[in-house]
Amino acid sequence: MTSKTIADGILRALGIILGIFILGYFLYQIKSVLVYIAIAGVISLIGRPIVLFLRRRLKFNNTIAVIVTMLLLIGIIAGIIALFIPLLVQQGQNLSLLNIDDLQGNVENLYRQITDYFGVSSSDIEESLKQSQLFANLDFGFIPNFLNSFVGILGSLSVGLFSVLFIAFFFLKDSKLFEDGLMVFIPNNKEGRLKRSITKIKDLLSRYFVGLVFQILILFVIYSIVLFIFGIENAIVIAFLCALLNLIPYVGPIIGGALMFILSMTSNLGADFSTVILPKTGYVMIGFIIGQLVDNFFSQPYIFSNSVKSHPLEIFLVIIIGGLLFGVTGMIIAVPGYTAIKVILKEFLAENKIVKSLTKNL
Repeated sequence: MTSKTIADGILRALGIILGIFILGYFLYQIKSVLVYIAIAGVISLIGRPIVLFLRRRLKFNNTIAVIVTMLLLIGIIAGIIALFIPLLVQQGQNLSLLNIDDLQGNVENLYRQITDYFGVSSSDIEESLKQSQLFANLDFGFIPNFLNSFVGILGSLSVGLFSVLFIAFFFLKDSKLFEDGLMVFIPNNKEGRLKRSITKIKDLLSRYFVGLVFQILILFVIYSIVLFIFGIENAIVIAFLCALLNLIPYVGPIIGGALMFILSMTSNLGADFSTVILPKTGYVMIGFIIGQLVDNFFSQPYIFSNSVKSHPLEIFLVIIIGGLLFGVTGMIIAVPGYTAIKVILKEFLAENKIVKSLTKNL
């Protein structure tokens, strides 16, 4: 090996490293666009069964089928916005007009009722609480400021929403656009395998994401019924947020349960703790547990077994690994990413013993 060969190898390696760095920097700078593309991809996968139904059963033209599907999806999104934005704006206005001193007094009164009910309070503790002015030092003014800022952010997302819908439209209309782009980098003798893999991935992920939509819908209905029965304010908003949080595996239900517990406890500030607040919160949490049981023993097994064709233990391990590597984002994308990898491995490494074992249900 000559010095020229070594030098060429070093320069080539440095060039590759520099190229990777430039590519990474470029992708970082356009991360918003990548997020739009990812969301549009999910929307297109959800809308794909509708397009296929309109084309195959009702004999619609492809463009007409896509337009009808997009109008349906836009109608659903507009309905959600029309339902939740006024409620959030109203809540922000109510909190903006709220007497913060009264709120602090109510929270302090609730705290004292809790300590009295469980028998953990004493005159010494009460005296130390008065001297420390614990609740007086809490700044409750951040609540209306946070909600008002949140509403302002929602307004700025209109551009992003338009971009996502625009990209999703062309993903549905020109479904082979991405596929044809990949074919440029694939040898001619392997194009057929890649095409079969992409079709299989689309079918599996479409069923998976549609299943997630129904999972959210089922939990939303259960939570809404429970919250309405016990008169919790803004029941629809709370139910939707807790159902949506369920998309985050394992962690989401815990956060949703804590959110529902806190909002149920504080929905009747000033009421008697032992006769009103505690029983109502207890019944609401029982309803939350029932929703989780339905989700864990019906919704999730059905989604995983009929969409991604994976064993629950596989899903558990994949989600844990995704969370360790990439945090919450990794937990969310773990299942669809693992499914895509399994399909590709089965197509290109079908004779491998490990691949056979993992993909026997595909």
